[in-house]
Amino acid sequence: MRSSLSRVADAVELEIVVPAFNEADRLAGSLKRAAAFLETQPWTSRLVVVDNGSSDDSAAVAASVPTGRVGIEVIGCAEPGKGAAVRRGLSACTAPYAGFFDADLSTPVETLTRTMAELRAGAAAVIASRHAPGARFVTRQPLGRRVGGRVFRTLTRPLVPCVRDTQCGFKFFRGDALGAALERCRVDGFAFDVELLRRVREAGGEIVEVPVDWTDDRRSTFHPVRDGIASFASVVSLYRTAVAR
Repeated sequence: MRSSLSRVADAVELEIVVPAFNEADRLAGSLKRAAAFLETQPWTSRLVVVDNGSSDDSAAVAASVPTGRVGIEVIGCAEPGKGAAVRRGLSACTAPYAGFFDADLSTPVETLTRTMAELRAGAAAVIASRHAPGARFVTRQPLGRRVGGRVFRTLTRPLVPCVRDTQCGFKFFRGDALGAALERCRVDGFAFDVELLRRVREAGGEIVEVPVDWTDDRRSTFHPVRDGIASFASVVSLYRTAVAR
């Protein structure tokens, strides 16, 4: 079962999880930009910032951002890793639609317009894709990360066939499909996204990929060596989980 947010909040149609680890420098700008867009939409929404053990003022910054009519919650996650933070946030969501995007807004927040249309039309999951036809890199990643990403996609493709980009940090779900998938997820590392999509697909849910104009933020906290090794270890763990079923 999914747990609700610790503080009683008004019901909304869409909850957006924003994982944050030492994001104090850019979090305020991203949240203001997201809130400004969300205020213009026909659906109600709330931002859920998950402070993933930051050593800076990420939580305080997030809590102090004025978001107008868009609600904002700040919750903590003691377990390290983006996968754990996203799981913590999604598990707390109770809205009919929920998902997450990265704090750097590398995927334009405006992508939510088509995302909500696809979800309301019946899709179980809608994900941004940097590799679907029509996608464009406004600013490309460094060569090392591009090579690592290509290898990662090759390794994970058998787990979620026909999905071109499992790792873009922008994924949204129908609440019922999300709850059922989360209950079956076991991996919290970098392959969390992959397993979540795999569970949605196994349940017969439709996954829609939306091509986006994606911008790499060189201030990313992703470390090519440390996090690269963790990424592949997470994939190995996911394969073991799949074999054990």
